[in-house]
Amino acid sequence: MYLLIVSATTLEIKPLIKHLTFIGKKENNLTYYKYRDLDIDILITGIGMVATAFYMGKTLQTYNYDVAINAGIAGSFEKEIELGKVLNVTIDCFSELGADNGEYILSLIDLKLIEENSFPFNNMELINDFDFKSITINQLPKVRGITVNTIHGNEEDIESVKKLYHAYTESMEGAAFAYACMVQDIKHIQIRAISNYVEKRNKTNWNIPLAIENLNNTLIKILDE
Repeated sequence: MYLLIVSATTLEIKPLIKHLTFIGKKENNLTYYKYRDLDIDILITGIGMVATAFYMGKTLQTYNYDVAINAGIAGSFEKEIELGKVLNVTIDCFSELGADNGEYILSLIDLKLIEENSFPFNNMELINDFDFKSITINQLPKVRGITVNTIHGNEEDIESVKKLYHAYTESMEGAAFAYACMVQDIKHIQIRAISNYVEKRNKTNWNIPLAIENLNNTLIKILDE
């Protein structure tokens, strides 16, 4: 099987890389590894949806993968989700894509710029309904996320976003990854470990090491299946 593992930064998947056998470099940010009977390319896109969309498009036009995995950390809007928890983001969207009417964001559908279910969107959501024969994947809680250019830190804006999107997670790359995979019809999954809560910025409340540890342990379990 030929896998593509995508992460914004090397830091997020560094523990995983230590378990892989390095074969060579294909591009500046695309490297080739072996793990047991798996061929694995690792793509480090850089942070943000623009960089992710560009490098995903470039890579998927060049190589044919069986499965793509987006692995990274994320913030959670819900504090009942403990820090370090690993989640399967099955619904994502570009929450800032549209126009601000002073109270909330008008979507491209509201603005009549696209039809309601214009591919690959379903009411402006990117819905991943691929089935995986993996015990580890199927045990991960399935959640809804949003993808943003700017991480939220204003309490009023956070409450507004929660009411509008009912999202559990916030990332800066997830929807761009999903969009590219859906357009290319690549079986994919977005796996996120919670490093912090979406609140007024306070890094003393974050636990990035725990999130990275749990994320990578989950990835290794998936590869071992």
